[in-house]
Amino acid sequence: MRSLPRHRCLSILKLKAISTSQIKQIHAQLITNALKSPSIYAQLIQLYCAEKPPPESTNISHLIFTRFDPPNLFLFNTLIRCTHPKDSVLVFANWVSKRILVFDEFTYVFVLGSCARFCSLSTLWLGRQIHAHIVKRGFMFDILVPTTLIHFYASNKDINSGRRVFDEMSIRSSATWNAMITGYCSQRKRAKDCAFNALRLFRNMLVDVSGVKPTDTTMVCVLSANSQLGVLESGACVHGYVEKTIYMPENDMFIGTGLVDMYCKSGCVESALQIFNRMREKNVLTWTAMATGLAIHGRGNEAIRLLDSMRDSGVHPNAVTFTSLFAACCNAGLVEEGLNLFNDMKGKWSVEPQIQHYSCIVDLLGRAGHLKEAYNFIMGIPVKADAILWRSLLSASNVHGDVIMGEKVGKILLQLQPELTSEDLAGTGEDYVALSNIYASAERWQEVENVRKEMKSKGVETVPGSSILQTITHYALDG
Repeated sequence: MRSLPRHRCLSILKLKAISTSQIKQIHAQLITNALKSPSIYAQLIQLYCAEKPPPESTNISHLIFTRFDPPNLFLFNTLIRCTHPKDSVLVFANWVSKRILVFDEFTYVFVLGSCARFCSLSTLWLGRQIHAHIVKRGFMFDILVPTTLIHFYASNKDINSGRRVFDEMSIRSSATWNAMITGYCSQRKRAKDCAFNALRLFRNMLVDVSGVKPTDTTMVCVLSANSQLGVLESGACVHGYVEKTIYMPENDMFIGTGLVDMYCKSGCVESALQIFNRMREKNVLTWTAMATGLAIHGRGNEAIRLLDSMRDSGVHPNAVTFTSLFAACCNAGLVEEGLNLFNDMKGKWSVEPQIQHYSCIVDLLGRAGHLKEAYNFIMGIPVKADAILWRSLLSASNVHGDVIMGEKVGKILLQLQPELTSEDLAGTGEDYVALSNIYASAERWQEVENVRKEMKSKGVETVPGSSILQTITHYALDG
């Protein structure tokens, strides 16, 4: 094997088009010539991680790292940054226990990023331990470290811990503000409260003495918060701020898409259409947001026509686009159009139907009173029907007063409950209530009593309804 000089190896590693066999040849040359340059081996780790799937890439990268004695921190950071998030967390935890390496701020940033991408109870626990290490070693002064901590906590649904880190920071960058605002917008539990907190934080950012200005990323996040709330007044104010301080929204595809989504969900579909038509560039998210808005407002025919315009613009629809279009058909009662769209979905548009699309068709048929067709459709789909599909048909049976179909579907739903987790069981009270209501509509009071007794024996409770009105009023009074 002909020997390659160090600079030749480095130049080959920098090539974008390099095969696995070439990577292995270079690796062999490095070993043969006893070259131990951390920069070359770091690029080798990156190439292996890009070419090979985990855990093979992690094993090879770890072997490369262990050739250095003493261990090289730069290579370790590269290993943590490039390997699969789950493997990265495990490698870090292993080397913490060895107490050989002294980590720097980049180590903590990379491993926290891995913990943010691989979310679980164990990574949340590990992240909290890493937080303690960071405080103990005095790395909180580096603005990138606490900013990554905020992102980690938000990704693991511990937004309160993320906010404590944010409040304790004496200096914040635009990335820090964006991480906190994005973190609020990404929460699914108490989503509307978190959206209000995101808007309050944006207001604080505008008057903060540090003078950090919002970026386009900030505005996209704030528009997302407004979309969740559907409060037109604050959304219009954000729109005005964008035009006065940043640039015209039609010049930015992401801000324009955020505005389309916000206006649609705030009840101003015409304003959304104006922005949509002025936008110079649109991606699949933009088209989907507009189709969803038209669907929400019952303009199903316009939403379906949007699909042809989307194709003419060279943008291919995705699964979410079809979900929005099916919703448009449901709201407008376009049964035939919805079924034709479903039939064309895979053959014409090459989009594989997913469980949510089957659910939309069941809803479409159920609303139109075609309960038997909906039942046969569920029985014929190639995937296992989940509780959502059956609940949709149960609701339609209740609306149309079909006691026989409702009883059949209700019993199927109750049979599915042993397969549910303890978290899912908390939301199954609606199944019992729906079945009870169907029996009550037919004046079958003995069956109603039996259903209620079964709920009591299993400890199933109904979730009380709630309204956003009080929260909006509180936000308005709070200023």
